Amino acid sequence: MNLHEFQAKDILARYGLMSPGGAVAITPEEAEAVARRLGSPMIAVKAQVHAGGRGKAGGVRLVTSPHAAREAAAEMLGRKLVTAQTGPEGRIVRRVFVETGLASQRDLNLAVLVDRTLGELVVLGSPEGGEDLEERALKGELKLERLPLGTGATPRHDEALAFAARLGLTGPEGAALAGIVDGLRRAFVELDASLIEINPLALTEDGRLVAFDAKMVIDDNALFRQPELAALRDDEEADPIEVQAQHHQLNYVRLDGDIGLVVNGAGLGLATLDLLREAQGRPANFMDIRTTAKSQHIAYGFGLLFDNRAVKAILVNIHGGGMQPCDTVVEGLGMAARRSGRTIPIVARLAGNNADFARSRFVNFGLPIVECPDMWTAATRAVAIARHGR
Repeated sequence: MNLHEFQAKDILARYGLMSPGGAVAITPEEAEAVARRLGSPMIAVKAQVHAGGRGKAGGVRLVTSPHAAREAAAEMLGRKLVTAQTGPEGRIVRRVFVETGLASQRDLNLAVLVDRTLGELVVLGSPEGGEDLEERALKGELKLERLPLGTGATPRHDEALAFAARLGLTGPEGAALAGIVDGLRRAFVELDASLIEINPLALTEDGRLVAFDAKMVIDDNALFRQPELAALRDDEEADPIEVQAQHHQLNYVRLDGDIGLVVNGAGLGLATLDLLREAQGRPANFMDIRTTAKSQHIAYGFGLLFDNRAVKAILVNIHGGGMQPCDTVVEGLGMAARRSGRTIPIVARLAGNNADFARSRFVNFGLPIVECPDMWTAATRAVAIARHGR
């Protein structure tokens, strides 16, 4: 779950991260009022959308008066902002963040994330901030420094200071960065984050380290123990189909391929995606059926695939468990197929609880399937059917 910039800054302030200070506005008049209250000679007006690259797209404006803040907000609110991360469809700007503008003598980048290769947390830092950092790093134009955190342990003070020195900060500034690193680490662990990024982290002219921007992503699977954060979800920013799928006990992400995918379990789903790609297939979606899903929820998920005209084959990879036997999934598939009236070739790999009964349910629903004994066979057959119709 993505948080807006203003939300991330408010939360991270509790962990010692300083930001310039401001407030959200949903009308040009509110933007002017906020700017007037700030009383700063420079004001930043920022579109609040879940996408990076706002500055290049005109979603960040620096102005010098409350009236100019109102005009900037009027130009953004209610309009689409198209950035490199939104795609051509863009995102509607529904609110702006009006913030005190500060001068920076240099910008840095700081992020806490999970190193999935090593299975540990890591702090990444760059002595430069700004946009296009990922592209520049991939091209070798930007050096990234690392500070490993294991499973979330407090870094040794000397290690944190050495990390700051590699970013060009020593003395009081290095100590301040070490404090920010530990605050971000605590926030990451305590709030079940999957990413916290401060870009840029500015060194102001008076020697303070201030977050000019902040990005924070929370692990959806941990929201049940983060009710305060769950309440911050902005469904208007999300794909409406994916939001509805969440309400039907499905973890669903739309992709651009032609093979519909249905599994029960995130790990099984990711493994199946990998197999499809290895077989040169193009998945149309990621769909993980939660253990709390009933047959009507599963029918909704299959309905999404039947409604997708790009889908040429459906791959069902199910390992039935105690809370969700195989026949429950097949029942949902049968319900969706009858409602749709569309015939799509179905490749199935069934294992676990009630697998044999599920096979009989396929027959009862009149669903012709290609059943495969293992995941690789199922993946290759689905690819062949999508590509050649057989």
